[in-house]
This record gives sequence, structure tokens and C-alpha cells, in this order.
Amino acid sequence: MAKKSVPSASALDVQRTVQLLNKILEMELAGVVRYTHYSLMIFGFHRIPIVAWMRQQAQESLAHAHQAGEYVTHFGAHPSLGIGPLLETEQHEIAEILRESLEHERATYAVYEQLLAVVEGKSVMLEEYCRTMLQTEELHQGEVDKMLRKPGDIAKYAR
Repeated sequence: MAKKSVPSASALDVQRTVQLLNKILEMELAGVVRYTHYSLMIFGFHRIPIVAWMRQQAQESLAHAHQAGEYVTHFGAHPSLGIGPLLETEQHEIAEILRESLEHERATYAVYEQLLAVVEGKSVMLEEYCRTMLQTEELHQGEVDKMLRKPGDIAKYAR
């Protein structure tokens, strides 16, 4: 029986990997700004728990940005000083803010998927990182989806 060869790290496209890690860094930093801004724009009866949740998301995005930046420097590259898209609808009703948040979460998820496609079978470290982050991002999307549902609605939010 032939022994299956394990791909070497040299088979990894480091340039593309760093490019995607920097994009993740930028997207997560955009998340910090977005969630911080959103937390300042929440008003109404449910303000306190929603503001707390938004600020928690901002802190988590910052931790994710740190992690992506550490991987960039792991490969001897320079972390980006850029920031992802910060377009805003200027609609400050809670549901609109949550819809913007959901769109950002989906866009960030897509970049993690791209990175996984590049590193799969080439870097266990980055595969595990991607899978963990995809799980986290998917959970965030689920949380926002549930927040967008009307009380008593079981079906997923559809827009």
C-alpha cells in the first residue's frame, strides 16, 4: 500500500494567502468600526442589550483582526493598514442596522471561504483557523438572522 504524501508548506501559495489574510484583516477592522458606530446609533426600549451586543461584536472583530494580522507576519509579510468597506445606508432603524450587519458578516464569511480554498491540504494551521472562523461567522449570521425575525417567527429571515 502506497503511503499518501502530505503536501508541503512550500506548495502553499504564500502570496495569495497573505493577500487574503490582509483582506480578512481589513474586513474585521471594518467590523470594529461598523459595530462601534452601530452601537452609538441604537435607540429605543431595547437599547441597552443591543448596544452591549454590538460592542461585544466590535471587540470580537478586533480580536479577529489581530489574529489575521499575526498570520500575515507569520509568513514574513506586512499587515495591511487598510480597512474594508464602510458604506452605510444612513438608515438607523435597528432592523436596517442589523441587515447591514448581516451583509457585512456574509461578505467576511466569503473571504474566509476563499482562504480555505487556497490553504486546504497545504497548511493545517490555516485550515483549522479558517474552519474555526467560518463556524464563528456562521454563528454570527444565525444570531443576526434570529434578531431580524418577528417575535414568534420560527422560519429564517428572508430578504
